[in-house]
Amino acid sequence: HKLVDIVEYVPGSVVMKAILKKKTGIVAVLSFDMGEALPSKISPFDNLIQIIDGEAEIIINEESNTIETGHVIIIPAHTRNVVKANKRFKMMSIIIKSGYEDVSI
Repeated sequence: HKLVDIVEYVPGSVVMKAILKKKTGIVAVLSFDMGEALPSKISPFDNLIQIIDGEAEIIINEESNTIETGHVIIIPAHTRNVVKANKRFKMMSIIIKSGYEDVSI
């Protein structure tokens, strides 16, 4: 599949399509129309985001990051974050929900 073609832009909307969804994590592709955003949140899991079209503003603990096509950013677990579209963009999000157990050697 060509990731950028999995979701289309929809005026005034954020569109999400899950590619893989298990209890241990999710891989999804999202499109954001200009001016759209995900609500501010804190997740208990790391989120790896790759921009596959356009440019996103990702705010992590009040620090703004501009991420362009082909670039990757990790939103660490337990940090406040906002994903905003000052311009329209598409991204892939990978959240892994396992591996957070306390591991002793």
